[in-house]
Amino acid sequence: MSFLSRIMLLKSKAHFSAGGNNRAPETGLNVTFQGTRKKSASQAKSRLAILIASFGIVYVVIGGRLVQYGMASPETVSSIGRADSLMASRPDLLDRNGEILATDIRTVSLYAEPHKIVDADEAVERLATVLPDLNAREIYNKLKSSSRFQWLRRQLTPKQQSEILALGIPGIGFRPEKRRFYPGGPTAAHIVGHVNIDNRGIAGMERYIDNEGLADLAAIGMTSDAKLEPVRLSIDLRVQNIVRDVIAAGMKNYEAIAAGAVVLNVRTGEVLAMASVPDYDPNNPAEGAEEGWMNRMSNGTFEMGSTFKTFTIAMGLDSGKVTLNDSFDASAPIRIGGFTIKDFHGKRRVLTVPEIFQYSSNIGTAKIADLVGIPGQREFLTRLGLLTKLPTELPEVKAPTQPREWKKINSITISFGHGVSTTPLQTAVAGAALVNGGNLIPPTFLPRTEEEANNLASVVVKKSTSDSMRYLLRWNGIAGSGKRALVPGFNVGGKTGTADKVVNGRYAHDQNFNAFLAAFPIDDPQYIVLTFIDAPKTGEGGGRTAGSNAAPMVRDIISRTAPLLGVEPKFGEDGSALLVSY
Repeated sequence: MSFLSRIMLLKSKAHFSAGGNNRAPETGLNVTFQGTRKKSASQAKSRLAILIASFGIVYVVIGGRLVQYGMASPETVSSIGRADSLMASRPDLLDRNGEILATDIRTVSLYAEPHKIVDADEAVERLATVLPDLNAREIYNKLKSSSRFQWLRRQLTPKQQSEILALGIPGIGFRPEKRRFYPGGPTAAHIVGHVNIDNRGIAGMERYIDNEGLADLAAIGMTSDAKLEPVRLSIDLRVQNIVRDVIAAGMKNYEAIAAGAVVLNVRTGEVLAMASVPDYDPNNPAEGAEEGWMNRMSNGTFEMGSTFKTFTIAMGLDSGKVTLNDSFDASAPIRIGGFTIKDFHGKRRVLTVPEIFQYSSNIGTAKIADLVGIPGQREFLTRLGLLTKLPTELPEVKAPTQPREWKKINSITISFGHGVSTTPLQTAVAGAALVNGGNLIPPTFLPRTEEEANNLASVVVKKSTSDSMRYLLRWNGIAGSGKRALVPGFNVGGKTGTADKVVNGRYAHDQNFNAFLAAFPIDDPQYIVLTFIDAPKTGEGGGRTAGSNAAPMVRDIISRTAPLLGVEPKFGEDGSALLVSY
């Protein structure tokens, strides 16, 4: 019944009531009306309370979501997946003492989702305020593309990330990545190598690690963000730093175009240090792309000059056809095939074998090679590993070159270091075999014990040959071309090599490639040190031969590294250095 119908009914009842008194009906109507009004007001209040509560809940939900979005990383609200699941860790590289050579650090990269970009022109302008070197046209094209993801800049600094965040550009985000960091910069660049923008090894031991299976695991998605067991290398960072410092100074002081050096353990084959300059900073490898990437120690081949006389004389002694007491006539040049072979500082007389080595006689060395014969010479150099590619972990290793056909003229020139090109590291490894008792040990950039080395070693010369070569190297250090490599107390023995450089297919007599092959302490050799310097214009004493620049570099390396390597100097009671007698 409606509200009005109820009122009419009440009036009808009042008209027929006894005595005509209508107070009671009137009072009832008033009470009923007031009760209805109160009920209606109560319902309105309830509706208003529900409405207020509903709006409150909506605002709380919106506020909560805003807080959630504000605290979440950009990846949480982006359509791009998490990068941590894609950017896998690489193992740290350590030196033999546990010093870090390479490690991963977290960084972020800038990306865009073009479908979310409101104004590409404005976005480019605002990004340029933080990244002024951005290619505006390239970035604009990326922002206007139909793709849903575009890289804008990889590996930002924390400051750049903060400043870009403050710009508040819609559709711009950051993705966490791993960046390889090399604390030593260029110190061990050619050994450690470097990675590309995607943290994949492309040079040096970084590439070796990928080749050993890390790259394959990454390709099938088996890698993770978990920290990997570090890889320890054989190099000593202290020695490495000294070696690089010495060759860099030598290149500058002697006005050369390149230089290099290696320190090799003759008993284990471990490379303690190896450097080549020009080099590069693996943290920014692109800057060294022209010259710095070239590792001349293992990936460059050179005619090593008179250092090869060491191997020729060892060949003669090991064959049994030559002894230290033999003599050869070096009074006249050798003329063969239109060429004249003569000595640089000829004595023009008969020379003993030690004198041939001391005076670096081309004539005498050629006659020793002729006595052994071409097949024997070729076999001996192959046995020493000088004609085949060097086996080691470092990927950048170049194979040596030799004549297709060995004729007598080739045999003669090869005997004193022309006609065969080898790597400096290869020459050092062969030199180690001549002083360690006759064992050829493959070089390694990973730690190796003497027992492990003995299992890998092959005997290439007799122990008596090794003893004789140590004597000749020491004698040359005292009385021959190695005087400037001497370090008091450490008994350094060695051989110089000064070779004319091949320029445009011809020998340039005004440009040298100089090397010095040394061992110390020569009475009980522990280390080989080989240095080279390419096209020097000067040297100590004003000359530009190996004795005036390559030899002093060896001296500087040994004098600074021997104490770090635990080699104790030997001095007499009067404080003078003890000389070794044989």
